[in-house]
Amino acid sequence: MKNQPLADRIRPTTLDEMVGQAHLVGKNGILRRMMERDRLGNMIFSGPPGTGKTTAANIIAKQSKLTLYKLNATTASLSDVKEIAQSTSNIFGAGGILLYLDEIQYFNRKQQQSLLEYMEDGRITLIASTTENPYMNIYSAILSRSSVFEFKSITPSDIIPALLRALSILNRDEGCEKQADQDALLCIAEHSGGDVRRAIGILENAYYVSAKRILRETVEELCPSMTGIFDRAGDVHYDLLSALQKSIRGSDPDAAIFYLAKILAGGDLLSPCRRLQVIASEDIGAAYPMAPVIVRAAVESAKDLGLPEAAIPLANATVILATAPKSNSAYTAYAAASEDIELGRGAEIPLHLQSPLFKGYKYPHDYPNHFVEQTYLPKDLVGKHYYTFGQNKTEQAAKAYYDVIRKKQQ
Repeated sequence: MKNQPLADRIRPTTLDEMVGQAHLVGKNGILRRMMERDRLGNMIFSGPPGTGKTTAANIIAKQSKLTLYKLNATTASLSDVKEIAQSTSNIFGAGGILLYLDEIQYFNRKQQQSLLEYMEDGRITLIASTTENPYMNIYSAILSRSSVFEFKSITPSDIIPALLRALSILNRDEGCEKQADQDALLCIAEHSGGDVRRAIGILENAYYVSAKRILRETVEELCPSMTGIFDRAGDVHYDLLSALQKSIRGSDPDAAIFYLAKILAGGDLLSPCRRLQVIASEDIGAAYPMAPVIVRAAVESAKDLGLPEAAIPLANATVILATAPKSNSAYTAYAAASEDIELGRGAEIPLHLQSPLFKGYKYPHDYPNHFVEQTYLPKDLVGKHYYTFGQNKTEQAAKAYYDVIRKKQQ
């Protein structure tokens, strides 16, 4: 129908027609493999808007022969869910129901808990989508009963086929033969911020204001001055937050401040607060042990103030982190230890460290310099080193102390 939104008119009806998300719906994508083996279960789709979450749910429902119902948690209530569940008793729900619940993070804890009854007795198969971090916004009991899939921002090259399909439909409906320069299509894709729906909207506007050919200049006139792939409702998964961390890690305060300002301009306060706290321990770490304390204070201050004043303490924290000495020694030590744990090593804790008797344990405070040589690692890991002192002043001072107390025991 011509009055139907263009984004809906070109919506893919098969996995092969979807653009992007090769890790999910490509030839060896996990979602495709699950559908081919008829292993449909409860799912959580997380990712930015316009990346194919609703489209994937539509395709799954069609191929699974389930009756599809759609709700948006911003407007739906528990009564809506109950009404859908009750339809399993009539002919329309006899084959099973697939409920697509968009923006599930807007359901409170009690509302989310109520879904469990229908999920557990099999009346409803749930596919819920969210633009936020599911592990922070979705009830843990629902997560434990669902598979979580991340939808990523679509790259410009993957968006172009969708734009060509949209252009073909517009020409068919309007009885025209308008063309679009490749440069114009690329410009639309780049300005879409990884959102196919937004890209199609830009193309549609450019189509109706162009004569015979869509040019890059026309696209640039239509696009907003502030663009980017950051979703203000998102979290640490998106590119501006990544750029903020990489700039701080690279000791570039100018770039770090720029990305912080860009994030805050989008109205997102919580995401940079979370990321700065991660950076303080991951990238500065033992080189400046006060960094996490300072950042925590700045974050709490920012939350109390709210935007726009919150930018002041966060900018202060950002500059401090960017100009501070860097060390990832603790982070890499933890990663190395985790690798051994995953391989099943170190299962048996040394007897003298086990409670309640601690048989053979030497209490370091009873010895000179509060240190005594003894084994702490499990037997199969004795002699293994996970932590290496960084070359910064703080860690080298700690190393000097470490070397002194050990030499005095020799």
